[in-house]
This record gives sequence, C-alpha cells and structure tokens, in this order.
Amino acid sequence: MRILWTFVGGLGHLAPLLPLARAAQAQGHEVAVAGSGGLVPRIEEAGFRAYATSPRPHHDGAPAVRDLTPLEATDAEAAEIEFAQNFGDRGARRMAAELPGVIEDFRPDLVVRDETDLGTTIAAELLGVPVATHLVLASGLLIRPDLVGPKLDVVRAEHGLAPDPGLTRLTSGPVLSDFPPSFRSPCSPLPQQPVHYRSAAAPTRTRARAGRRRVYATLGTIFNKQSGDLFERLLAGLGEVEADVVVTVGRELDPAQLGPQPPHVRVERFVPQADVLRVIDLVVSHGGSGSLMAALAHRVPSVLLPLGADQPHNALRAEELGVASTLDAATATPDEIGDRVREVLADAAMGERCLGVADELRALPDVGSAVSVLEAFAGTDWTAHR
Repeated sequence: MRILWTFVGGLGHLAPLLPLARAAQAQGHEVAVAGSGGLVPRIEEAGFRAYATSPRPHHDGAPAVRDLTPLEATDAEAAEIEFAQNFGDRGARRMAAELPGVIEDFRPDLVVRDETDLGTTIAAELLGVPVATHLVLASGLLIRPDLVGPKLDVVRAEHGLAPDPGLTRLTSGPVLSDFPPSFRSPCSPLPQQPVHYRSAAAPTRTRARAGRRRVYATLGTIFNKQSGDLFERLLAGLGEVEADVVVTVGRELDPAQLGPQPPHVRVERFVPQADVLRVIDLVVSHGGSGSLMAALAHRVPSVLLPLGADQPHNALRAEELGVASTLDAATATPDEIGDRVREVLADAAMGERCLGVADELRALPDVGSAVSVLEAFAGTDWTAHR
C-alpha cells in the first residue's frame, strides 16, 4: 500500500506523524510525506520521500534573530482567531492547491493528514482518495464548525465543492490519536471515537524523585524565536531555584546571547528530550501539545506559559486535570516563575495525577494496532503481502 502523510505547519505538526509512518514503512508499505518546504530535510532524514508544499524557507529552521518585541497577553480567544486565519484560510488554500500534484505523482492508496491540514481533504475529495486523520491538538477545541467552517467553505467553493458547514468531510475516515484519551476537552467532542494507540514504548524513569531536583525548560521550535524576553525572565527565575536546570533555546538560537548563568543552570541549543525527561522532576514550557504530552508520558508535571496556537487550550485542560500550573507569559516576573516552580516541585498530589495519565498512556495498544486500522480502512488484507 502507498500511504501519503501530510501536514501543515512546523515540526510540531510533522513529529506526531512520524512514529506511525515508520511503523507503516516497517510493515512493508511505501510511505511519502508532504508538508512545509523548510522541513524537507527533516522528512528525508527520517527516511521518507518528501514533497514540499511551500517554498523552502517556510519552517526551515534557518538561523534566526530573536524577536524581542514585548509579548502581549495571549488568551484562548486570540489564539482561536489566529488559528482560523492561518489554518482555515491560508494553510487550507495552500494545501488544496499543492496536494493534487503530489497525489497525481505519488498515487497513494490512502492519505493520512494531521488534523490541522484542512486543505488536503479538499484535494483528496476531488481526486477520490480516502483520508484518515491524525490528531495533533491534545486538548482539541480549535477544529470547530463555527471557527474554521466559514473560511474553509470559501476554499471549498474555489475548487467547485459544496459547503461543508458541519466539517463532516474532515473526519470521513478513521481518526487516530496517540494522546491520553482523558486529556481531550469534553467541550471538543469528535464525530467518531478516535482510535487511540501508544506511539512509543512506555518510558521509564532512571532516577528516584529524591535529592537535588532537576528542571527542564523549553519554548519549542517555533515560539522560541517569538517570545520577547521570556527566556531572560525564565533564566532569572530558575536561577533562584534550588535545582539543576537545563534550558533549551532551539537549534537556530545562540545560547551565548543569554549571557553567563550560575553553575546550576545550563543553556543548550538542543538536548535529546527523551533522555532529559527520564531524569527531571518538572518541565517549564509553552504548553505545546508535543512538549506537554511528552512530560505527562514521563509522569512529570509542568509549569506552563502559553504563547499561542493550541497552547492556551492545552494549559486550561492541564489545569482542569490538575497536572500543570499556568502563568501569563507576557507578565510573569522572575520571582513569580521561581515561586511557581517551587510550588509545583513540592506538590506531591500533582505528581500522582501525572502518574495516572502516564498509566493511561501505558495501557494503550502499540503503534501496530494503528497500522492495522489504516490497512482495514484501505479495504485490503495487507497482511498477506508482508
């Protein structure tokens, strides 16, 4: 079977698709990935044929200058408006235009899209290719008829398709998720029950939570460059905490720009997140789905400073579940950051709730079960060809 994976956006949209794509490839299926031009090298490094759906500089991770413009307060409503413009309009229009050529060239039996890639469903509908959806928004709440429906219907009309005000075409095939089922907001139901699976082996911790504590801080791979002076405030606050601290700024930024730090604070461009999460006690992050879910998989609580996209919604849901504490990224002072980190480190009950979410993930079937769902959806007994 030939499977085309598609995504719109940055690495946070590509990365969740890769474990399942690798598993499908390991089962003998031919795999290609289509998405942001700047991530073509990442796709090829992962071992897949790549199709660029935007010019190369788009999300290319080229050396960047930090935007030190003071942050404005970001709430869920502002993030929703920006999301609708970026994904319901511009992103959908780009993918609807680019994907027909990709589909004609690769000739997939099945397309698997990231849930924010709304335009691929238009191309696939026009060409009669079945589509499955992979969730990338942990808490949901952004793919709503009232939010993106009107904008997406404009793009559909441009391609001669009837309106789809209920967004029923988006989930006409299976919906796959490697998030803990309990994390999705009850205010964001899906038309069908997602197929939940575990995309990686259950992680193990390599140290007991005793002795000197360890904290890991990250602002992801997109918002790290658009975070004003938040890194400076984070470092000032974490520098006053009795803990060993690792802060990653991203491959494109120079840690030296942040100046000298006390001996217990280390600033790096990149560290293997899976290795770090095995030995730390707390994550400080922007609340992106990838960062937050990775922390929970390792039973680690978070202090969240949402900067945009799905982050405010994720933070709201994490607080509802009692697995994280939130600060305002625009206004949090170093003292407030340090105090909140100390509070969460001392909160044994929050740690127990994180353990419960990790156990929920551990109980999910492995990635092979999701490959089987895709095979069944394509309508052929592919096990006979392995």
